Amino acid sequence: MDNCFLTPALQRPISLGADIVMHSATKYLDGQGRCVGGVLVGRDKEMEEVFGFIRTGGSCMSPFNAWVFLKGLETLPIRMRAQSESALTLAKWLQQQAGIKKVYYSGLEDHPQHALACRQQAAFGGVLAFEVEGDRDAAWRFIDATEVVSITGNLGDVKTTITHPDTTTHGRMTADEKAKAGIKPNLIRLSVGLESLSDLKADLQRGLAAL
Repeated sequence: MDNCFLTPALQRPISLGADIVMHSATKYLDGQGRCVGGVLVGRDKEMEEVFGFIRTGGSCMSPFNAWVFLKGLETLPIRMRAQSESALTLAKWLQQQAGIKKVYYSGLEDHPQHALACRQQAAFGGVLAFEVEGDRDAAWRFIDATEVVSITGNLGDVKTTITHPDTTTHGRMTADEKAKAGIKPNLIRLSVGLESLSDLKADLQRGLAAL
C-alpha cells in the first residue's frame, strides 16, 4: 500500500468518524512490556467530561510511566513496520503448513474483511490467529512445544507472544458468545514481535510437530 507507514498509525478512527479513541498503551505504545496504562484521545468537546472525571477521581498516570510510553512512541513507526511485515509473512507461511486448518489475518486476500482493511488501514498489524487440526488438546500441545515465543495473553510486545484465547483472553465468555466471535477450542493467537523470521518459523515448526 502506497501510504504504508507514513505515520505510526495503522488506522485513524477519528478521521473515520469516532468521537473518542481508547488505546491500551500497555501494548504497542510501550512495546516492551514495561508499564501498564491507557490513553483516551478525542476532540476538546468530547473530552471535557473525561477531564472532569480525572480531576475529581484522581486517576492519572505516574510521570515515570508517561515517560516510558513517550519513549516507546519514538520507535513505534519502525516497530509497526517490521511487525506488520513479519506477521504477513508468517500468515502466508502458515497457510502452506500441514496441520494448519485456517489462518486469520486481514492482510490475506481471502480474509472476509481484507478489502475493508485496505481502505481503512496503513498496514495490517502484527496480530494473527490460526486454527490447528484437532481439538483443544492439540492447540495446547502446539503452544507447549514452542520455545522462542512467550506464552502470555499480552500482545504488542517486541517479543512474539502466543496464547490460547478460548481459555485465557476469552475464557469468561459463554459458549454462544465464543461461537459468535469465532473463538474455537483449536484457535491460537500469535502477536508477532521483532525476532528473526527463521527463528519464529523454526519455533512454530516445533508446535506443528507436536500435533
